[in-house]
Amino acid sequence: MVSLTTDIWSSDVCPVSLISLTAQWIDSSFTLQKVVLQAKKFRGSHTGEAIATATEEILNVWKVEKSRVHVILRDNASNMIKAMDRLGVANVGCFAHTLQLVVNEGLLSQRNVSDTLAVGRKIVGHFKHSQLAYSRLQDIQEELNMPPKSLQQDVRTRWSSSYYMIQSLLAEKRALCAYTAEYELPATLTATQWGLLEKTVQVLAPFEEFIWEVSSSSASDVIPIVRVLKRLLSRPEEADEGIRTMKGTLLEAVRRRFTHLETEPIYSVATLLDPRYKDRYFSDADASRRGKDVLIAEVMKMEKVIRRTRAGASEPAEGTSSTSEPAEGTSSTSEPAEGTSSTSEPAEGTSSTSEPAQKTARVEAASKSKLGNIFDEIMEESTPCPEPATTSACVEVQTYFSEPTILRSDNPLLYWKVNQPRLPSLAVTAAKFLCAPSTSVESERLLSTASNIIDENRSRLTAEKAEMFIFLKKNLPLMLQDKAV
Repeated sequence: MVSLTTDIWSSDVCPVSLISLTAQWIDSSFTLQKVVLQAKKFRGSHTGEAIATATEEILNVWKVEKSRVHVILRDNASNMIKAMDRLGVANVGCFAHTLQLVVNEGLLSQRNVSDTLAVGRKIVGHFKHSQLAYSRLQDIQEELNMPPKSLQQDVRTRWSSSYYMIQSLLAEKRALCAYTAEYELPATLTATQWGLLEKTVQVLAPFEEFIWEVSSSSASDVIPIVRVLKRLLSRPEEADEGIRTMKGTLLEAVRRRFTHLETEPIYSVATLLDPRYKDRYFSDADASRRGKDVLIAEVMKMEKVIRRTRAGASEPAEGTSSTSEPAEGTSSTSEPAEGTSSTSEPAEGTSSTSEPAQKTARVEAASKSKLGNIFDEIMEESTPCPEPATTSACVEVQTYFSEPTILRSDNPLLYWKVNQPRLPSLAVTAAKFLCAPSTSVESERLLSTASNIIDENRSRLTAEKAEMFIFLKKNLPLMLQDKAV
């Protein structure tokens, strides 16, 4: 099975639009593979029907059957949702985009916070548009033995830029206070507003940390992250004075936008199959039980595929991946883009072993942030409840859940590589669900490359040439690396 990401980009310097499609899957050696399929020229209106047609054309070029597509990650725009539904494949919205919508609601919910941000924008804008003012600020920084740093301008549509703007203002607080004593500013922050910025940064810090984490994570991380965010935002703290409304709005937005998260198999089954989390992060026992029912059904389908493969069946069952091992020294050839190599190696030092570990208390090094403490706290509260096994699929599932989780810093793919011999059907199911990313970042990065290729100096570059440059830029290093090996 293969998971895809897609996005659309329009140039600022010429009338060119591109639609991207990237693929990733887990091969027979349990290594995550990532490739770019195409950045195709996209003409006409960006309607759902047009997007679906363009996406299907790319799949046909690469001979990727829809039945082999596990999920497509897209943004939350209505035309994208309509396109993927029309295409007839499983699809989910980008988790990072949804988190951004959550934070935007929180920032706008409290008037004093939005007013303080507006003052901060005026201050930063003053130094951005006046070279003289910026030079004076640098002189003050040198007098105070502070490293010369510029202030970060924010963009209203991206909350993370507001977070970085607040951070830069707080870092230069001494220099800015000294500046106002000698020169004029279009606006100044009061002591109360400075304190409000400090509290706002503390509330937004977990979101910023998770945004960086999910950019390279899989769908299995989504449910645990949402559970930790809910726990963190629901805790009353003394420092909440002045930002309670914002914190409450953030909590409500998280609950509302991720209401059906645990009922979506792409997330629930992936979380269960991640040996770092298993069934420890579901909101209640019913949600965990429903997820396990879906998991057992998936494992039973995989068992049938394995039996057919061993019997010499020529083709695997529809919608499943082959479990046959390739010849020694070769890589899986059932996925798109030949000649590519791994883009992420299993982490060394993983504590998983092929033998069932004794059921001992889970010991993990203390986390550097309180987020790590909350992950540990939820893990300790959850106790697995064994159920009677009635089929071979149930036996594998029960064996897996009866064992302790691995460290959160360990690599789940290495765990499955080591434990595949004793949990064969479960391991193949894990390869199917853990290949799904949690965001459409891969396509966004691809289209950022497009903006670097089609710029003011190359505004007459055709879309076809740009497609070739993008493809080579992203895939050639992987193919050369594969040949070197």
